[in-house]
Amino acid sequence: MAWLIEHANRLDVATGEWHPDAYVRVEGDRIVEVGSGHAPTTSDDVVRIDAEGRTLLPGLIDAHVHLTITTMQLSAMAHRPISLVANEARHIAEGMLRRGFTTVRDAAGADHGLRRAIDAGLIAGPRLYFSGRALSQPGGHGDFRPLDDAPQLCGCQIHSIGFSHVVDGPDNVRRAAREELRRGATQIKIMASGGVASPSDPVWVLQFSEDEMRAAVEEATAWRTYVLAHAYTPDAIQRAVRAGVRTIEHGNLIDDATAALMAEHGAFLDPTLITYYKIVEMGRALGFPEGSLRKVDDVLDAGLGSLEIAQRHGVPLGFGTDLLGETHEYQSDEFELRTRVQTPIDVLRSATLVNAQILQAEGELGVVAPGAYADMLLIDGDPLADISVLAGQGERIPLVARGGDIMVHEI
Repeated sequence: MAWLIEHANRLDVATGEWHPDAYVRVEGDRIVEVGSGHAPTTSDDVVRIDAEGRTLLPGLIDAHVHLTITTMQLSAMAHRPISLVANEARHIAEGMLRRGFTTVRDAAGADHGLRRAIDAGLIAGPRLYFSGRALSQPGGHGDFRPLDDAPQLCGCQIHSIGFSHVVDGPDNVRRAAREELRRGATQIKIMASGGVASPSDPVWVLQFSEDEMRAAVEEATAWRTYVLAHAYTPDAIQRAVRAGVRTIEHGNLIDDATAALMAEHGAFLDPTLITYYKIVEMGRALGFPEGSLRKVDDVLDAGLGSLEIAQRHGVPLGFGTDLLGETHEYQSDEFELRTRVQTPIDVLRSATLVNAQILQAEGELGVVAPGAYADMLLIDGDPLADISVLAGQGERIPLVARGGDIMVHEI
């Protein structure tokens, strides 16, 4: 399909400059021409879309989602029919695309089947980078076995659930990582510290040795990809970064020395603030575990401060949300939270340019430029003056294009 947007007010997120009366020409799934002024003459079969002065942005990227965690009652996920989860995940994915997120990175749970359904057009969702099952040590953030489960300690055991592999030792970490990569995982997720949602681990618990982490990193590197790590505390973050982990998820309790180490190693921080606020606000009513609710206070108040520390040391900030179950619809509220510390243009860079770097897709995602995927939004309003134009369920986003396909067209 060939089409053209004209008379747009294009925001260059890299420079922060506006390009009025802009046009963008698309052929197939790629942008082939970007300019200002009179749009090129085209053949009659090229669809021309008049933006009427609306803001033109690259498609947004969320680097931390969980499409298949479909209820806040986490203990119920193990018994939820897979057919129900698949249809709930479809609804969640389609909502994300409608909010302008044309690409997402699933940080554990989604698999190649969900990506194939999106690629085949069965789900009108965002482009999907998936991690498959996360890797967790026993008693770690991916271990959701009840505390009274009897241990089964054969030396080779890997305990697998829909969300994670519970593994011990470098050899089993390596085996689990290889299995997820074999099944198409675009990156590997590990749990490097305790977490809020898991039942048995305080936030401060260190998880996985450096040797175990290096095994995952080596396997990911062999597939020309990388490892992301769930980590909150300085000790956990430092251990992961020394082992070669590329992106740190959450990082709420980061300190100056840890941020400096991340900058030295070229690591990214992917904060996920909105999920904690929604857990506090809605978790109890939605059945979020009581023990997990008590752990939210350990990380909530430090979240905004972690952004300031990371920025001070030049650590690139991604954009993630980490929402669970019934709270996915609040995804775009992350923008307003982030502008309490970052400028609006820097938040947009996090959700476009920086996340494209994280996904190893610079020049293809997060930009409106020749050769990039034709992932674009038209916005009613100026997000630099009022970031809330991106809030809600896409009410002020009348056009969403993903990979050259016009997914939303309400102009």
